[in-house]
Amino acid sequence: MMQKRTRLRLMLALAGAACLGLGQGALAQEWPARQAIKLVAVFPPGGSVDQVSRLLAPYLQQELGQNIIVENKGGASGSIGAAAVAAAPADGYTFAVVFDTHGVNPSLIPNLPFDSRKDLSTVIVIGTSPMVLATHAASEFKSFADVVAAGKAAKGASYGSIGSGSLGHLAMALLGRNGGMSFNHIPYKGGGPLMNDAVAGHVPLAIGSVFVVKPHIDSQRMRALAVTTSKRAPQLPGVPTIAESGFAGFDAPAWWAVLAPAKTAPAIVQRMNEAIGKVMKNPEVAKRLESQGIDVLGGTPQAGQAFIERQMDIWAKVVKDNNIKPD
Repeated sequence: MMQKRTRLRLMLALAGAACLGLGQGALAQEWPARQAIKLVAVFPPGGSVDQVSRLLAPYLQQELGQNIIVENKGGASGSIGAAAVAAAPADGYTFAVVFDTHGVNPSLIPNLPFDSRKDLSTVIVIGTSPMVLATHAASEFKSFADVVAAGKAAKGASYGSIGSGSLGHLAMALLGRNGGMSFNHIPYKGGGPLMNDAVAGHVPLAIGSVFVVKPHIDSQRMRALAVTTSKRAPQLPGVPTIAESGFAGFDAPAWWAVLAPAKTAPAIVQRMNEAIGKVMKNPEVAKRLESQGIDVLGGTPQAGQAFIERQMDIWAKVVKDNNIKPD
């Protein structure tokens, strides 16, 4: 009798799994015909996450034959928008466009309402970019050496980033601690608000991606002082790296990625990955991303997941070793 019950339970379990597989397969086959697809940009309008989302949306809409809606849901270094997507139905109609803060938040923000590794899965890593330390055109900072001197002076130096726990925040905290400098962090709610104050001279220094800073450098309203990657940015060849300016080995790239709720059918994740990958190869899109300093990465969902988990590991160590706390 026990063997019969065991066999029955096993058969029911297998039947249930088969039904689930069929359900996911059917969902993947009909996707995305049912409704519009939502891209949740996890930062406010004006910043790089918003701009990347809105650059991709019309081309992705054409590629998939379905409306693409960009919805901004900023706050808490992108974790509010990421939490909303983690809790959304895993039906392939809600995705998050995240920034490098997604790799920092698990180690910096206590009691996140979701598990960054388990509740979201990577669709694709869009690309990476240097960050730029810049100042407004009338600033007293003429070079990165001036920043170092101010950081070592008694009063230190103030800088703005896109938010507490952003990679810019951590990069400057790491630089200050390792270089014996004092920097006062002024967090903003995204790249748009940061640039508005930086251009107006309300914040002495600003650190942000090439994507968000370069237009203001091109208009000569801001001056670039250094970039955070180990190599110079092709878009700003005259701007030195922090590494070559006395801080050997310093490397902190910004990055962008598209994520889905963790239980989204793998077939849908794969189709979305292929669609975004194709869009990024469109000459118009590729040119605009390159002009804004983004080195397109792409690749498989699995490669993207591995990249993001490496970022989480790297910055968790930096947060711990340097005792970095959110503002």
